[in-house]
Amino acid sequence: MEPKDQHLLYEEARKRAKQKKSLYFHFIIFLVGSVFIILLNKYLGIMPEYDWYLWVVLGWLFILIIHTFNVFVINRFFGEEWERKTTESLIAKHEKKSIKLEKKLEKKGVLSQNIQQEDNTETL
Repeated sequence: MEPKDQHLLYEEARKRAKQKKSLYFHFIIFLVGSVFIILLNKYLGIMPEYDWYLWVVLGWLFILIIHTFNVFVINRFFGEEWERKTTESLIAKHEKKSIKLEKKLEKKGVLSQNIQQEDNTETL
């Protein structure tokens, strides 16, 4: 394996590790924050007649689920490797279409006339 490939693998692994670390940190903050919010509502008497802590915790849980989905599903399948392969595929398709178009224009004589005109202007 070439050093460049090893470096790319290292950078990708490092990026994934940072994403997971961020998610785990988010989970710990969620747990601590949820306990704090429950304490505020139930034990410190901030609007104790309503169970507003449920809505806050459920909203935060929803955000945590989205974060988890992003780290383990979306970035796993649509990461840098996927971007690189997709980009290479699109470039290859574009090159094939360009070659086809050039052949079609040469067949009609349009491309060869333009090339001759460019050659004539360069010699002047």
